[in-house]
Amino acid sequence: METNFRALGHSGIRVSALGLGCWAIGGEFSTPDGQPLGWGRVDDEESVRAVRRALDLGVTFFDTADTYGAGHSERVLGRALGARRGEVVVATKWGNVFDERSRVLLGSDDSLDHARRALTGSLRRLGTDYIDLYQFHVSDADPGRGAELRDLCEEFVREGLVRAYAWSTDDPGRAAVFGAGAHCAAVQHRLNVLQDAPEMLALCEGEGLASVNRSPLAMGLLAGKRGAGEALEAGDIRSAPPAWLEGFSAGGAADPEWLKRVHAVRDVLTSGGRTLAQGALAWIWGRSALTVPIPGFRTVAQVEENAGAIGKGPLTPAQLKEIDGILGR
Repeated sequence: METNFRALGHSGIRVSALGLGCWAIGGEFSTPDGQPLGWGRVDDEESVRAVRRALDLGVTFFDTADTYGAGHSERVLGRALGARRGEVVVATKWGNVFDERSRVLLGSDDSLDHARRALTGSLRRLGTDYIDLYQFHVSDADPGRGAELRDLCEEFVREGLVRAYAWSTDDPGRAAVFGAGAHCAAVQHRLNVLQDAPEMLALCEGEGLASVNRSPLAMGLLAGKRGAGEALEAGDIRSAPPAWLEGFSAGGAADPEWLKRVHAVRDVLTSGGRTLAQGALAWIWGRSALTVPIPGFRTVAQVEENAGAIGKGPLTPAQLKEIDGILGR
């Protein structure tokens, strides 16, 4: 790639072009009625090894949330980083209420009081005294409340608790509310080969914000390891997908139409010796120079495969155009 690093907006913070999403390493958690919200069982020692391997491979950006594993992801990430905390950029999120002991998500809370309580809790679990990128995790919150929370984030910056902030949302209008703040550095939003986001990328270009990309591998469909009808363990959110989780049907089966689209673009994505997952990341880097994909991981091997995409660079404009033609957009 032209550069292996990205700027987080105008914050002065630089991150590796590839980040890692820490949802999966939080392990299992659920709604009060038992709906799974994690990615199944996890080995904390393997998670720690994977984070440390990522550091050795040049990954400097780690994205988590207080609710992942009901606080467990933050604890594992903090332990894994240890004395190397100052070498990396840590992003976390707030806006949800959960019980750490039972690992149950209780609901959301967009109040200003909760934001401060949540920040205190995240700092404690991560074992740090500042958050590099603090992100609002209620994607459909009222824009007026969003403006109040933006102003509160500015207070957090002045207090030295937060370096920059963002809204995790797929709505450009809401993202623009946060974008009006002096220390807003990014938007976290969905982006992958199958789900483009031209309006959000245009906002990022216009406002000088980084585009932090969740679901870069379409919840695993672009990792090349999901077949039609393949079962998932009961604690995996994809085994009983909520309405917002596209590409999977009841029981966790991959949607045949989605798999057909993956197959259609496979040859382009795997050009240059890339794996399918590496090609999906290369598409994102080719899509915009502001993008920072954050694929999830549970093992050292997954980290090594994802980090291996960096050296192979982005797809070319011609390849992006070819993919658009194949997908009919």
